[in-house]
Amino acid sequence: MGPSPYPSYVHRIVIVGASLAGVRAAETLRSIGFTGTITMVGDEPHMPYDRPPLSKNFLAGEWEADRVALRKPEALEELNLTWKLGSAATSLNLEENSLTLASGETLTYHGLIIATGGVVRRLPHQPTIAGVHVLRTLDDAENLRNEIVEGARVVVIGAGFIGLEAAATASKRGAHVTVLEGLEAPLIRALGAEMGAAIGAVHTRNGVDVRCGVQVQSINGTDRVISITLGNGEEVPADVVIVGIGVTPATQWCEGSGLTIRDGIVCDENLCAGPAHVFVAGDVLRWPNSLFTDVETDMRVEHWTNAAEQGAIAAKNLFASMYETELEPYAAVPFFWSDQFDARIQCLGRPSANAQVDIVDGKIDDGKFCAIYTVNNRLTAVLGVSKPKLVMPSRALLSKHTTREEALAHFERVLAAQAAAAAQQPK
Repeated sequence: MGPSPYPSYVHRIVIVGASLAGVRAAETLRSIGFTGTITMVGDEPHMPYDRPPLSKNFLAGEWEADRVALRKPEALEELNLTWKLGSAATSLNLEENSLTLASGETLTYHGLIIATGGVVRRLPHQPTIAGVHVLRTLDDAENLRNEIVEGARVVVIGAGFIGLEAAATASKRGAHVTVLEGLEAPLIRALGAEMGAAIGAVHTRNGVDVRCGVQVQSINGTDRVISITLGNGEEVPADVVIVGIGVTPATQWCEGSGLTIRDGIVCDENLCAGPAHVFVAGDVLRWPNSLFTDVETDMRVEHWTNAAEQGAIAAKNLFASMYETELEPYAAVPFFWSDQFDARIQCLGRPSANAQVDIVDGKIDDGKFCAIYTVNNRLTAVLGVSKPKLVMPSRALLSKHTTREEALAHFERVLAAQAAAAAQQPK
C-alpha cells in the first residue's frame, strides 16, 4: 500500500456498523491509500458476518459460524482496523464530530460512515419465553436452529422473505410448518398480491400451511410457547414460533443529531447525509436513485448487492467531499434473490403493489415463470422464479426508460431466439 494522497490532518474515520456495507467501506478506504485510523463500531460481539445464509444454510445446520464470516481473519487483519464490538453507538454529536457508545466511551472523527442496518420488529406484547424467536443476528439463528428438529410444530408469523426462507428451511428439516400472514398474500408489499401469491404457492406445494388474512391475537405459554391464538379464536399449536415481520432502520441512536430521518437516514444522490463528512450506506440509507426518480422520489433498499456497492461509494465520496474533488452519485438497478425449496427467486428493479404485471414466459402454476412490472408505462422490475437466463440480462432495460411495449417486444425476441437455438440442438 502506497503513501496516503490525503492531508495528514484527516486521520480518524469511524464506521458505525460492522456489516457488509461497513466492511466494504473499510476495504475501499485502504485501497485508495488511507493510512490513518479506521475504527469499526458494532453492537454485536462477533466479527462481521454474512446475513443471507442465516435463514438458509446456517439455519439448516449445513454451515457453521466460520462459514458465514464475511472475510477470513487474515484479510480483516490486513485492514488494520480498531474494533469496538459489542457496544452499540447510542448518540451522535455533529457539532463536535463525536459519538458515544453504550460502554460510555466517546469517539471523535474526521469522517463518519453510518452502516448500522436494521433492527428487527417485534409484535406488540411479544412474550420473552422459550421457543419464541426472531431471526436477524447470528445468535438468533444459532438459538433457533437448535430447536428446529424433525416433527417440531413451527409457526412463522409474517410471510416476508426472511419468514418464508426460514419456513422453507424448517420444512426441509422435517418440521411441520405453518405460516401466518395478516395481508391477503405473502410478500404483498414487496411483489404485489399476484406475484406474492405465486411465491406462497411454492410453499403450499411443498407441504407448508400458508394462511393469509389472519391476525395473531396472542402467543401463549408460561415458560415455553405452546400455541398461538388467532383473531377468530382459533388456536394453532406451536413448539417454535418465528416472528418475521420485517426490520426498521437502526436510526434511534442518531435521532436529535440534526440528520434527517424518515424511515432511514435521508441522503443526497452521493450518499451524503448533509454534513460534508457524514455518509451512509446499506439498509439504513434513503437516497434518490436517479434511475427511478420518475416513479419513486427516493428509496431504501434492504438487499445485499446494494449494501456492498454503497459501502464502497460512501467511502470514496467521504474523501471527495473533504478534499473538494468530484463526488460519484450512486444510481443502480436494485437486485435481490431468494432460494425457497427448489425455487430460485430473482428480481431486478423495483417491483411494487401498484404496478401492472405481465407474465412474459412460463406459467405460475408450473412454478417457473418470468414477469415484468410497469408503472406509468415504464418498466420498473423483472421478476423470475427459476428463470435466471431471462432475469439477469434485463439490467440494461431497467437502466433506461423502457416502455411496457418495448419490454414485451424484447422478451418476445429473446424467447424466439432461445427457441430457435434449442431447435438446432441435436436430439
